[in-house]
Formats: sequence, structure tokens, C-alpha cells
Amino acid sequence: MDLQHPFEDENGDSLHEECGVFGAINAGSEAATTTALGLHALQHRGQEAAGISSFDGTHFYTRRGLGHVAENFSSAESIAELPGFMAVGHVRYSTTGGAGLRNVQPLYADLASGGFAIAHNGNISNAATLREELVGKGAIFQSTSDTEVIIHLVATSRYPTMLDKLTDALRLVEGAYALIVATPRGMAACRDPLGIRPLQMGRMGDAVVFASETVAFDVVGAKFEREVEPGELIEVDFDGSIRSHRPFGDNPPRPCIFEHVYFSRPDSIFAGRSVYEARKAIGSELAIEAPCEADLVVPVPDSGVPAAIGYAQQSGLPFELGIIRSHYVGRTFIQPSDGARHSGVRRKHNANRGLVEGKRIVLIDDSIVRGTTSMKIVEMMRDAGATEVHFRVASPPTAHSCYYGVDTPERSKLLAARMELEPMREFIKADSLAFISIDGLYRAVGRESRDKACPQFCDACFTGDYPTRLTDFTRNQQGAAQLSFPENKPNKVA
Repeated sequence: MDLQHPFEDENGDSLHEECGVFGAINAGSEAATTTALGLHALQHRGQEAAGISSFDGTHFYTRRGLGHVAENFSSAESIAELPGFMAVGHVRYSTTGGAGLRNVQPLYADLASGGFAIAHNGNISNAATLREELVGKGAIFQSTSDTEVIIHLVATSRYPTMLDKLTDALRLVEGAYALIVATPRGMAACRDPLGIRPLQMGRMGDAVVFASETVAFDVVGAKFEREVEPGELIEVDFDGSIRSHRPFGDNPPRPCIFEHVYFSRPDSIFAGRSVYEARKAIGSELAIEAPCEADLVVPVPDSGVPAAIGYAQQSGLPFELGIIRSHYVGRTFIQPSDGARHSGVRRKHNANRGLVEGKRIVLIDDSIVRGTTSMKIVEMMRDAGATEVHFRVASPPTAHSCYYGVDTPERSKLLAARMELEPMREFIKADSLAFISIDGLYRAVGRESRDKACPQFCDACFTGDYPTRLTDFTRNQQGAAQLSFPENKPNKVA
């Protein structure tokens, strides 16, 4: 279950960010504790597994496990296994590589020049091609994660220093990445040349910290300094010195616009703008573009709330919590029968009958993926006595798959790829259906409109305009057989 969008049903009818990363250097004895707290703030980006690697000046230590951060790093004993003044951590929701402990990050490797631990957010769109080449040269893979491809590229680079090896490796990869790498000489943080995946830098006393989102800095008591810029590689040494490198040249940035729509926590800052304010602005634009005669504006909790507030304020309609969310239904809830399995939406949410009965409702949600969940929400409102149910979506139709670190169904299963607007409305059984336009979305996040010649964001899931080559996709290797590994039990990795 995704904490930000707990309406996800058993068919996976929602989008998931692949993971979140956090790193701290020169943090004294609190490096692992700080990293665990930072990962807890990023839990919404990945709930399948969590891991931390630390360094004490001599040795690396790693602990990884399936499940949430609190399940793996809440005890003093677990933190005591991670001594040192530098640590890097990761929360995971699998896309490339699948589930299993062998794919849980950080991944660690020993080289002749010393060991290093790497945490990666994103997706390498030519990973299968590179992996095939590396295996052909004798490389032996221990996981099915695309992150291990980066490790092998670093290991086989002929450059002398770790920084040069990493740069050499990243020049060979396509796609999206935000990396934090811990080495015996310090920490490196790097963002892909287009800045598709987010990465932020902050300070906490003498410590330098990196995170996928600024909210992690709030939780650990760090001060946000700036974004790691697209294509930038930042070195931080143990003496506190910081150096910025631009090994990939300058490119027009294309950060993922869905961070504003859904992925980032609303209390984060992304691309220089408050995510909460951006989502309210999206709702306001949606009210201008798709007004509706109704009695109430009701958000689909929790991700639809800011947009619903913006819609209500712009339209002058009352904002009400017409759907109440249960916070105590987890992914392991007992399902003794098919009937219980199909009642997933009602276990997680319930219509506020006394409020919605006899009312015309405007439902606000962040997106429609397969459409099955939206249909259940509409049905729930009607069963509670709503006389009309109008559906408004705070993003354009999601008609294309993402290859940059977001778990989307194959395109044939996306409702907007299969249907035009009116058939979609009929499918979810709403009285009306409208999405924000792509230009309206751009206005809401602070741009006058979308620059068609050079879009300011990556919006490929809406437009099909992919900003990089998709080597593996074009070679039809996404469904290629992978190596078989024995299953690992969720425990620490020493």
C-alpha cells in the first residue's frame, strides 16, 4: 500500500515512485541515526524495503531488510550495527529488477582502490543492453537491479580515481538517476544530465546531507541549501571541502513534473516551488478549465486534498471531507475470501454518508491509471446517496508508460491509452469527467505554458515526448529472461 495514495487496489491501480535516497557525511556518531530519520521522511517514495550503509574511516557496514524503515532501523541495536560518521540510505519500491533482498540498496562493492556503497533513485533505460555486454565480457551479477550495472561499469573503468571511474560509468548510461555514493575518500552525489529525478543538498552543523526531498532535512534538523543541479556531481571530503563538477555539459533541465502532481510530499520544495502551493494551483487551474455545478468539493484522500482545496477556493464551492480514510489498514491485512479482497477500497476509505447524501459531488483525484479504483470511488459515492458524481483529475491523462523510475503499467493497460474522454467517463460511471490540460499544469507549476520545442519538465507520461533514448525498449528487451537467484531472507547484510 502506498501511504500517499492508499486507494491502490490489488490490481496496482496507482503510480509509484521507485525509491528515495539519503546521505550524510561528517555527521559524527549520528550518521546512521540521521540517515534512518531521513529515510523515514521519504518512506512514501518506497515501502518495499530499506537499507543503510555506513563508514567509520576503516570499514563499511551494511544493514538491509524488506519492509518499512521502522521495521528495520527503530532499535538501538540496529543502529549500533552501523557505526561511523558517514552513511547512505535507500527506500525502495521496485520497478527494474523486481522484489527480493538481493535488490535492496545500498549496494556495496569492493574494488582494488577500495570499497564503495551506492544508493540510486531512477531507472537506467539501457541497463539490459549494458548488462548483456558486461556479462559477455565475464561480469557476474548478484542482483537483477539496474544499479548493479553502474557498479560493474565503475569496476571496469580504466580511470585511476573513484570520481573519474564514476563519471566514466555514468557517461555510458541512459535514463534517469539521482545517486549518492559513499567511498573511503568521502561522498559523491550526482544527478542525471536532465535532472529527471530529484536530489537536494543541505547542512546540519558540520555535516553535509543529501536527500530526494527537502522534507527529509526538516525531519533531521538540517538546513536546505540548494538542489543538486541537473548533470552536477558534488564531492564532499572528510575535511568538509565541497567541490562541484559538470562532467556532462549543460543541457536544458527536464525534471519530472509528476513530482509536483503526486510523488513528493506536499511539505517539500521541488524545482524552486512549494509542492503544496503547486497542487493548490493545479486545483485552481482545474476549476477554471473544468467548472461544475455542484454542492461540494470532495478530495480523494490523501493526495487529492491540496488540489481539492484549490478547486474549492477558485470555484467558491464548499470543501468537505466526504471520504474518511482509515489509517490502520496495511498491505498485510487478512483477506479470507474473494469478497474481502474485492472490498479493498471500502476497508481503506468510507464515504461520509451524512455529508454526501443528496448532494452533487465534485471528486478531485491526482490521476487515473487503469481506472478501476476511480470506478470504485464513484460507486461508493453513489451508494452513500450522492445524486451526482463529477470527477476532476489534477493531471492530464496518463497515456504513456514511464521509463525513468516510476512504476507504471504497460501502455495497453492505461485507461487513457485505450479510450477517449467520453468512454473513460462511461467506464468509471461518473456524471462528468475532466482532466487539467498540459498547459494548465505548466501554469500551475509556475510556467506560462509548455514549450513544445523544449519542454521545461519531463512530461512523457502525458505527452509521449521522451527526453532520452530508450535503448532497451526499442530493442524489445524489457521482457527478457533474467538470471535466477535463490531467495534471500530479510535480514542484515554484514
